Amino acid sequence: MNKRFVLVSVLSAIFLAGCQAGGTRGNTPNVELSPPPSDGYTLRPVPRPSGGALATAKPVETARTVEDFDTTTRAQRQEALADDPAASRETKLGTTIVSLGSPTEPGFWMKTPLVSKPMRGRLEYSASGKSVAVDLIPIDGPKTAGSRVSLAALRLLGAPLAGLTEIRVFSAN
Repeated sequence: MNKRFVLVSVLSAIFLAGCQAGGTRGNTPNVELSPPPSDGYTLRPVPRPSGGALATAKPVETARTVEDFDTTTRAQRQEALADDPAASRETKLGTTIVSLGSPTEPGFWMKTPLVSKPMRGRLEYSASGKSVAVDLIPIDGPKTAGSRVSLAALRLLGAPLAGLTEIRVFSAN
């Protein structure tokens, strides 16, 4: 696939996500300032409220490429792909059509009307045979409405970043 096409697709999704969210220009970044070292200030990311090993840093404001926006570490990606012995206790929530969520929101997550409260879950993409552990975040809408998935999760699934993709969703009981 043409790299220019992928870049244009990702940037289009970023623009559309900003339009959908009412825009984020001028908002204060989610960082804390540590005491200034002798060479200036050091920015430190604030962990996601869920904390845990899958908490990731927000992308920098100058992020332009897919790699810039995906701030997950190799260890975090390995943990998200790890076989979970609790998978036998999971419940299939259904199949949904997904699109790329806001690339500025780091981590492994899916915003979906398939859940009514936040919970852990797993996404499965049959075309690649891969699955990934995610935070399932409820959004309003009928269960047949589409869902939005994080950039990091789509990359691990091997799913296209542009367009609509069918994903199976499971909750971890």
